[in-house]
Amino acid sequence: MSRTLRNSSRFFSAMCLCLLAQNCFINAQTSANEQSKPEAGKSIHQMFLDDQDDTPAGKPGGIAPITQAEIKARGEQRRRLVSAMLAKGQLQTAEEFHDAALLFQHGESADDYLLAHILAVDAVIKGDDKSKFLAAATLDRYLQFINRPQVFGTQYAPLSPVQAGNVGVFKGRTWTHMPFDEEVLTDAVRHDYCVPDLEQQRKNLATLNTGSYPGDSLVAPGCKR
Repeated sequence: MSRTLRNSSRFFSAMCLCLLAQNCFINAQTSANEQSKPEAGKSIHQMFLDDQDDTPAGKPGGIAPITQAEIKARGEQRRRLVSAMLAKGQLQTAEEFHDAALLFQHGESADDYLLAHILAVDAVIKGDDKSKFLAAATLDRYLQFINRPQVFGTQYAPLSPVQAGNVGVFKGRTWTHMPFDEEVLTDAVRHDYCVPDLEQQRKNLATLNTGSYPGDSLVAPGCKR
């Protein structure tokens, strides 16, 4: 083989190795990026389920297996993905709008809560009755976030941090309904939105202040959330 052919062969081999190494690097980088974005590619319902797993109040005893910072970061990533899905018109069913509404209800801003309310109302319009309570809860949360009193009475907030020796989000804390304007709506309207009447709400608040979770009594009888 001539020197020119040998040099060409070596050059070709070197190029192949270079391209192979570059391809391996790109694949590794892509894999790392995918791992850093675990929510990418998931369905809206799977993101909803993951969000429920991350939420302390969704568990008996109210203890989450991850830190609040991790919960916040995961929630922000999910809301970005859902915003992109909404922009592309990828959400169509009542269930999808319900799941999107709940993801935004766990947001960090007034805009998140307002969008959550709109999505929950849309889910109700599309036929999802369990979104009635969510529509009420998202409006209450939005109102309180902008320093206005809630009107349905769905929001129970802790006044104090967890006391020494207690664990979870319910034990060792004092809870309140305030700010709450009880006179804006009647109990009949509350029931239309699957929200319990004021008497039951006061019982729920008392239960929370004993360190327990009210459970199904947070919604009106016969309703789900």
